[in-house]
Amino acid sequence: MPDEIDIFGNGDAPFSITELVINLSIGVVLALALRWHFQRFGSTLSNRDELAGVLPFILLTTILIITVVKSSLALSLGLVGALSIVRFRTPIKEPEELAYLFIAIAMGLGLGANQVTATVVAGAFILIAMTLIKQVSGRELGKNLYLSVHLAGESDGAQLDNLNAVIGRHVKANDLRRFDARSNLLEATFLLDIAAAENLSALVQDLRSSFPTISVTFLDQNGMPGV
Repeated sequence: MPDEIDIFGNGDAPFSITELVINLSIGVVLALALRWHFQRFGSTLSNRDELAGVLPFILLTTILIITVVKSSLALSLGLVGALSIVRFRTPIKEPEELAYLFIAIAMGLGLGANQVTATVVAGAFILIAMTLIKQVSGRELGKNLYLSVHLAGESDGAQLDNLNAVIGRHVKANDLRRFDARSNLLEATFLLDIAAAENLSALVQDLRSSFPTISVTFLDQNGMPGV
């Protein structure tokens, strides 16, 4: 079977199956490297595993799109019209997520355009440079956990402020995700970026010392109990 097939028969550039398979194979390696890098060095408070799982799809799909449309001017023009009706409903909450998505698209564009050497060299250089920058800046890698608290007693704004103050002493960042206040019960869920297990133990002790009636539950981002 020939490697190159003119699927259009109208003078457009031939479509090479071999070239597509090679570029997709290289794309898989780059996608896995990008996914690992985001999971290992990403600093977003959102679920990194969820976005990391999407990056390979974006990279490989971009390769396919560019490989197909570059062989035909008609397909290239049609792609513009097709993309104009696409709407992405999921918001990008943090700039770092957008940066990794852009890197995935850029790698896919490079491989789809058959610029293999430039894409591999530039992709590796970007990931290594990002790793060195994060390490030189002294960033400590942490773990994201959900903290669910149940606090009996009178629930008011002051109690929530005190709870935030105690949590803030032991984590790098926290984000209030849910808050329920009843007449004699306060329930809240926080997403925490915590540096180490020692901080987790100190946080539990501080919470129990400051709020004797508190009930504390930790969950990791995969929904498995932490502490």
